[in-house]
Amino acid sequence: MTTDEIKKLKVARVKCDKSLLFFTRYFFKKKFNRKFVINHHHEKICDALERVLKGDCTRLMINIAPRYGKTELAVKNFVAHALSINPAAKFIHLSYSDDLALDNSEEIRDLLQEDFYKELYSDIDIKKDSKSKKKWYTDNGGGVYATSSSGQVTGFGAGKVDEEEDINSINDVISHIDSKEGFGGAIIIDDPIKPDDATSDTKRDLINNKYDSTIKNRVNSRNTPIIIIMQRVHEQDLCGYLLENDTEEWEVLSFPCLYEEDGEEKALWPFKHTVEELKKLKKANEKVYDTQYQQDPTTKEGLMFPKGDLLRFKELNKQIEDCPIFAYIDTADSGEDSLAMPVVKVINKKAYLIDVIFTKENLTVTEDQIVAKCKELGIDHLFVENNKEGTLFVNNLRKRLNISVYGIRNSTKKTERIWAQSGFIMENFVFKEEFEPLSEYGKFMKELTGYLKTGKVKHDDSPDSLAGISKILRSRFYYLFEEEE
Repeated sequence: MTTDEIKKLKVARVKCDKSLLFFTRYFFKKKFNRKFVINHHHEKICDALERVLKGDCTRLMINIAPRYGKTELAVKNFVAHALSINPAAKFIHLSYSDDLALDNSEEIRDLLQEDFYKELYSDIDIKKDSKSKKKWYTDNGGGVYATSSSGQVTGFGAGKVDEEEDINSINDVISHIDSKEGFGGAIIIDDPIKPDDATSDTKRDLINNKYDSTIKNRVNSRNTPIIIIMQRVHEQDLCGYLLENDTEEWEVLSFPCLYEEDGEEKALWPFKHTVEELKKLKKANEKVYDTQYQQDPTTKEGLMFPKGDLLRFKELNKQIEDCPIFAYIDTADSGEDSLAMPVVKVINKKAYLIDVIFTKENLTVTEDQIVAKCKELGIDHLFVENNKEGTLFVNNLRKRLNISVYGIRNSTKKTERIWAQSGFIMENFVFKEEFEPLSEYGKFMKELTGYLKTGKVKHDDSPDSLAGISKILRSRFYYLFEEEE
């Protein structure tokens, strides 16, 4: 090997160590003798995975359409890259199909044994007795355990075991955190459920319960990352289930294939699908298109408040100061319910939802939050549903707030109240165009836009609280919405 060739390999190794994206491009070209076509969504995925490697993110969801490079980047090359930096890293890899998980595992293992890989990483070897695709090890104690997401995950833990570390100075601490060499592995779940099984409550519950009972417990440390990469297939698929029920904070990357920018429709990756091709996919099967290609599993048929039909606003005119602000509190009836407090400002005969409180905490915990919100926003009128323990709560708020606080009793059923106010809400309420999906506002809107006209609905506190404030505005403050003669 010439001096120039040795120099090029050294430069390539430095670049591969530094960048997962470069690592992927380099070895993809070596393996397939063609370029890995890079798009901006690949860059965003790699940026997120780099944060995982550096310890800045321990719970990551990536929602993207099939055949958009997710497995190549976030499974095969991510694991190979991590093992090149720390051969002691341990991974659990799961997919809906045992064969898919085993094939990915085999490709990673084969890459580590390729001559062109060993040109850069000659110090990494697979144990000679690691013949199984299901479980194999490096000589350094790292490795991969691969199986289906509904299968048995035993005898193997992902990540490195927590231990008391000998760090003597602040510089050592900073170095340890910043370096990817400290990364010890992860659980990587790639498409945990088959799209054909998504409509089966039994099969979805099997995967979701498996995550709670087994999968998340196969980490060797509380800091071991868990990465879920999948196309959305149902509102209660694993991603939907965790975002609603998990106590962990998840970072979510969601990539709809068709999006709007500056008033123009654009395709996420024209190399894979053009705008015209995506529209054909939508025409062929709108449900599949919405879930798998747009990452929007919300049921469209029978929705009471379809998000595409809601009135929206970007920002309010700050010069409008004298418009009244109203809030309504739907107190949580049980541990499954949420306390919902929509705050609306009536401007030019429209009710703008400027803020919300939406939490499962009890009244004792949320009282201070409510008082602070009322003072912060300058709420003029506060209405509180006091069917149960609300009476004492209303009295407490009256003592602490120098505004009108009213106790409201509802005798009709929730479904009837929501139906009665739905038309007024759709015609006169205006909602934020942009908000964080995991914020209280975002969770409030998700529940609102997922509410069905018919059928059993598990959660209805968002639409019920909005129906409550709508009824108040129509009955007591109707003049704010009347046309001038």
